[in-house]
Formats: sequence, C-alpha cells, structure tokens
Amino acid sequence: MNEQLKRTDEYKKMSFEETMKFVETTKEGLSTKEADIRISKYGYNEIEETSKNRFIEFFKRYWGPMPWLLEFSIVLTIILKHYTESVIIFVLLTLNAIIGYLQSQNSQKAVELLKKKLEINAKVLRDGKWILKDAKHIVLGDIINIKLGDLVPADVAIISGEVSVDESSLTGESLPKDIHQSDIIYSSSIIKRGEAKCVVINTGANTYFGKTVELVKIAKPKSKQEELMLTIVKYMMYLGIIASAIVSIYAIFLHKDILFILSFIVVFLIGAIPVALPAVLTIVQAVGALDLSKKGVLVTKLDAIEDAASIDIFCFDKTGTITQNKLSVVDCIAFGKYNSEDVIRMAALDSKEEGMDAIDLSIIHHSKTLKINFDGYEQISYIPFDPANKMTQAVVKIKGVSHKIMKGAVQTIIGISTDIDDITLAMINKAVEGFSQKGSRTIAVAMTEEDNIKFVGLLAIADPPRADSKSMIAELRSLGIKCIMLTGDSIAIAQEISEQVGIGNRIMRPKDLEGLDHEKQLSLIKESDGFAEVYPQDKYKIVKLLQDSGHMVGMTGDGVNDSPALKQAELGTAVSEATDVAKASASIVLTKPGLSEIIDAIKISRQTYQRMLTWVINKITKVVEVVVLFTVGFFWFHDIVISLLGMTLLVFANDFVTMTIATDNVKSTETPNIWNVKNITSAAFMLGVLFAIEDLFLIFIGLKCFHLELDKIRTLVMLSLVFNTQCRILIVRERKHFWSSIPNKNMLLVNIATISGFALLGIFGVFIPNLLISQVFIILVTAIIFMVSVDFVKFYLFKKFL
Repeated sequence: MNEQLKRTDEYKKMSFEETMKFVETTKEGLSTKEADIRISKYGYNEIEETSKNRFIEFFKRYWGPMPWLLEFSIVLTIILKHYTESVIIFVLLTLNAIIGYLQSQNSQKAVELLKKKLEINAKVLRDGKWILKDAKHIVLGDIINIKLGDLVPADVAIISGEVSVDESSLTGESLPKDIHQSDIIYSSSIIKRGEAKCVVINTGANTYFGKTVELVKIAKPKSKQEELMLTIVKYMMYLGIIASAIVSIYAIFLHKDILFILSFIVVFLIGAIPVALPAVLTIVQAVGALDLSKKGVLVTKLDAIEDAASIDIFCFDKTGTITQNKLSVVDCIAFGKYNSEDVIRMAALDSKEEGMDAIDLSIIHHSKTLKINFDGYEQISYIPFDPANKMTQAVVKIKGVSHKIMKGAVQTIIGISTDIDDITLAMINKAVEGFSQKGSRTIAVAMTEEDNIKFVGLLAIADPPRADSKSMIAELRSLGIKCIMLTGDSIAIAQEISEQVGIGNRIMRPKDLEGLDHEKQLSLIKESDGFAEVYPQDKYKIVKLLQDSGHMVGMTGDGVNDSPALKQAELGTAVSEATDVAKASASIVLTKPGLSEIIDAIKISRQTYQRMLTWVINKITKVVEVVVLFTVGFFWFHDIVISLLGMTLLVFANDFVTMTIATDNVKSTETPNIWNVKNITSAAFMLGVLFAIEDLFLIFIGLKCFHLELDKIRTLVMLSLVFNTQCRILIVRERKHFWSSIPNKNMLLVNIATISGFALLGIFGVFIPNLLISQVFIILVTAIIFMVSVDFVKFYLFKKFL
C-alpha cells in the first residue's frame, strides 16, 4: 500500500486506471482482511479529537496576568487579616473562571457536530458481496454504491454511472453539479439524482470535509475582550504602582512599620484593580444577548456582543445567505406561436414532484405561484432525467389529444426540434448567452404537434436573492461597514447576485491573490466587492488576512464550507436554515428567515459598547481620583485617609452598584466603535484629577470648618468618593451634556438608593464614625454642584478624545 496519500484534488489529474492502481484496488472491491489492515494503518473514517482534562482546563483560568493581580491582592489581605476583602476578590475571580470555562466548552460543539456528520451507513463491496457498513469502517480503496438521497461518506471517484450532486453546503455552489465517470465527489455531498459505483480515494481527516474540520479546530479570533481587560488593568496598575512606590518611600522615611505600608499597598490595589471588570463585561453582554433574543437572534458566544460593535468589514456567503439556496425560475422566453404561460405549463407537465428533482420542483412551484391553469391537461407518463440524452420526457393529453413534451439541455432540445431556422437559432443562442451572463442555468422545452417537434421556449433557473438582502446591505453600509461577498459559485453568478443586492461587481478569484505579499493581498481584498470560486480555506484565509491587519470582521454563512470562517470571525453569523455545524461554529444564530436581524445585532452591540465605555470611564476616573487623593492625603496626614472597611464599602458602591449601567438607555453610533484605551484613559485621567481636587477641598472644609478628627475625616472621604461616583455616572453616561438623555429608571433608582443608604450610614455611624446631618448634606450638595460644573469639561474632553 502506498505510504504517501494524495490530496483529493490531485486525483482530478489522474486517469481512472491510475487512480485504481494508486489506491491498490479492483472493481471487485477489498477483502475484509485488507480493509482491517488499512484501518489499522490509516485509521477509521472519522474526525479524531484529542480529549482534554476538564479539571485542568478549568484551573487554567486561575493562571494569567489578571488572575495573578487578584491573587496577589488576596494574599495581602489575608496577611493583614482583612478576610472580607479576600472573600469578595476570590468570589469574583472564581466567577470569571466559571464564565470563561463555559465559553470554551461551547466552542467544542462545532467539532462534535462535524464528527456526527460521518455517522451514516454505506453500501460497500467487501469479499465480492454488497453489504451495509457503518461509514466509520470505510477505507481507502473500498468500492461503494451511491444513489438518490445518499450522503456521500468519503471522497470518491466514479467508476460507472452518473449522478447530480448538491455540494452547496461544502463549496457554496448553488446549482446541482452533474458528475460523470472518473469525476470526484466530496464527502458529505448529497446525491440529488442518479446512481453510481465509486472508489474511495480519501477518508476521515484527509477528505475535503475533514480538512474543513481541521480549520474549524484551529479557527479562533484573537480575544479582544481579554486584550481590553489587560490594557485597562495595565494602565491602572502603572498608576497604582507609581503611587505605591512614592508613598512607600515616604513611609519608610517616616519610619512607618511594614504592616502599615502593606495596608496602604492593599488600599491602592483594591482601588486600582478593576476587580469587577470581567463580571461587569459579562453582565453587559448578557443584557445585550437578552435584547437580541427578543429579536430572534440567539447568541452562542457572549464576547461577540462587544466585538460586533467594532465590525468594519462584513463578509457574506452567497448561497443560502444572500440567496435563498432554492432554485427558482427567474426568466422565461417563448418562441413561435407560444407564449410564456405555454412554456411554463409545458415544462410543469414534463416534471414530477415525487421525483424530488430540484429543477422539476422549481418549475412546478413557479407554475403554482403564477396560478397557471391546467384544465384540460393531463400527464399520462413521465420519464425522469436521463444523463445519456440529457432530458426528461412526458406524454400529456391536451384536450384529449396525446402529445410528447421534452425538457432539458438547450443543445439537446435544439437537436430534436424540427422547426428551428437560422434566425430562430440565433435568437435562442443570444437568449442563452444572456441567461448565462447572469449566472442562470437554461432549460429548453419542446413538444410534438402532429409529426413535428416544436421548440416551445426557454426557462432561466437560478438561486435568487432573499427579499431583504439588498436593504440589509444598504443599511450596513450606512453604518460604516464594508460588505464583501464570498462564494463557491462562478464569477458570472457572483457578479450578477452581488450587483443585484448592491454590493458591487468587482469580483475576483482567490488565485488572484497567489504570489502576492501580505500588503498587496490585503489591498486587493479591500478594493474588491467579493470573491468567487472560493473554498473553505479561502474564506478562512480572507477573514484571517483582514484580522491580521487590524480589521474587525463579521461573516455570515449556512454550510459546512462556511464554518471555519464563521468561527474565526469576531461575529460569525449563521442564518436560520444553516447546518448544525455552521450554527455551532457561529457567534450568533438567526432564528428567523432573512438577514435583517444582522442590523439589530450590530446596533445592540454598539449600545453594549456604549454601556461598557461608561463603566470603564467611570472606573478609570475613580482610580485616578482615589490614587491622587490617597497619595496627597498621606503626605498631608502621614496616614491613610480612608479605613480598609471604608475602602471595602467603596468597592461595593463603585464596582457592584455601578453594574446597573448594563441596563442604561443608550444610542448606537453611526460608525464602528473602536476601543482606544489610551484616549479613554487620557480623558478619564483629567476628570479623575478634578474629582480628587474636590475631595481634597472637602477635607480642607472638614478640618477648617467642621473641625473633624482623622477618623471622621475618613468617613467624610468615603462619603465624598461614593457621592462622586454616583454623580459621575450621570455625566459620563452621556457623550454630550448630561441632560441630553434620561437614564434608565432602574439605574436611577439604584443611584438614589446608594446615595441615600450611604448618607444614612454616615449620619447614624453604622460601621463608621458618624457625621452631622448638615455635614453629610454639604458633602452631597458639593458633589452635585461639582457634577454640573465638571460636565462642561467632560463635554470638551469627550469631543476631543472619544
């Protein structure tokens, strides 16, 4: 047996005899013994997957930059015996681990569903006898039989017979393909007509289908969510570390003990690390997913909700996505004395619904749609499509007189027609060429009248666009998103459909990218409106190329051929009629026919981005405020200006209560949203310094006017920070002035409840030293006045940086 296997496409260049010799088989098939030897050598006809230890996979979630910072904080708080803070941080860390683990488990569904696709039976010639075997046991060189309705279990070459094959879920080609002797059929194609005897040339992971599975396994977009969190943590930690270093050096100069310095570091860590960021991000995304579910969009990967806000290029599969993946009669031309209704009627009479032939079904459906009258017409007999003469035939009684109707390939029908002169022939050829340029398949119809065969007319068969495709493409463009079509169909079909739906007609082939460097490839992709004659690896490659150059990519699809690109894209979108494999690979699944829900997904994701942006701005501003305040406060008092208990309460007020931002009223933007953390940090830093100045002003009032001791100053600082946070949310949630929109009712209620609750804590001295009601009132009023004043600065900063 040959050690080196060939790729399936290489067999297309080999003769039938060379193929049989290479796989070392005969038309009589293999023996059971030889089949067992080949299974032991090449493995079963299945998709193998390396199993992972789930226990280890879960605990890996506690390893990495973000977990390390949180774990360091836990250790420090335990050393200082502040167990409440330790528990809070550990619970959040574990919550993040659970969410991440569940998301990773969901991503394995695609491969599992792909494996199930091969769990079928096949008719195999073994030991000289035809037997049914589990497709898992099919090997290279086996002789199998395939017929109407069969799912092809491996890549095969035809020995004898002819079939019509639906490869739309594999290659994206919309029209069934006629396959003859020595031609190749890919695994998981569906036989739509005919019967054939074939030799197996590749199995399992070596099939065309298997190569797609391998792409699905490795496909994974770079985690923008993880990148965002680490960037935010990085900026916050820079600030916290610098402040901690300054304060620690000064504390050593003042001869403070190590526990005091550790306590200060813990305060900075709790203040600087966005502990609740992963949880808040998940909650914000979950709210977006819930909103989408109400509009018929099922979200399978939560982080896609945030990623979709930044999508600037959307790639569309054609067949079954932009188009209906259903053959339809799209045009009709009559000849001689006949009219269009006659052509459709005769074609329908020469069709049979029970045969499930795609072309016959499209013609019958079209005749029903037009309500063609068949009174006085009766089909007596029907001969299905015969590959030898390339036509169907029917005997029909028309008002009691028998006629024969023929329908099939144009040249075949022309050849048997007796009434075609040179002028008519020229007209027919011109019509066929016109249909072909639009990507349609032409079917000719003729019928007998007395002793003559009359040419009745032509039908154009194609896979037409969905009704909402054009409007959806136009709206995506209005949202600042470039649309690209990727299809396995020919350039003619791709150009026609792409132009019909408003994408454009600059269609290229993947081979146009061959031999070019990365920059030129990217330039051609961005200049084009789409690619034709693409394979799964081409779709995956195009998506990956765009991502590598910084683009955020959306991808739609419905078939196995789309699954690698669907999984690789930031927003993989499976349409409602998609295969299970495509749905499992996608980030979102449309549950209703059509594509309009993609617009909902984009708009809701942009709303999600705005909510998350509000939380991030508020958090960074708070961190800057706290770090500046505590640093200056230490130089002022030579002590911490807030207690650890007060800091814990502050974390609750800032990180947990502000989660209500997830339900806030926001508007989606007209252009893609990009996380520019540097600019966001710059704007938030300036706001944070202003709020810190306000806090220091209140400390001055507390000392000079209220004559407070340090323990009550700490209460004043805690209340000032809480009130500032709740007031700040109201101004940073709106990119214009804060009065431009009304906050969500629930958010406003929680905001008021938090302010009221902490005001009562300060007045009655629960857990903390109390202040006079007048003092608490002054702190609150100062925060409100300052909020209104800072809003004008915020408006300028947001306009400049966001």
